[in-house]
Amino acid sequence: MTESDITPAEIETPAAAPAAADVPPDRLAIQPRSPYFDGDKLSRGIGIRFKGVVRHNVEEFCVSEGWVRVQAGRSLDRKGNPLTIKLSGPVEAWYEDLGEDAPVHKL
Repeated sequence: MTESDITPAEIETPAAAPAAADVPPDRLAIQPRSPYFDGDKLSRGIGIRFKGVVRHNVEEFCVSEGWVRVQAGRSLDRKGNPLTIKLSGPVEAWYEDLGEDAPVHKL
């Protein structure tokens, strides 16, 4: 079977790829200088579960790569921005404005 013999209906989409309108993006940051910043999506409220614990101090996350960035204490860099550390593990994200039964973006 060649590539030309495959119809679009036969192409499988990954089960982990949820509907785009109902779940947050794969990667998102709260710092406006970041290329992954999106104020509209952040204004909806993003819930993050990291290693089974809901976290409220996440600066940036990536679901597909399995990491979050959190502030490292009260330390600041020379420009006054918080220093962050990258923690690895399973990450789940959802929009908080959708309520209790919101679809979760996870791998």
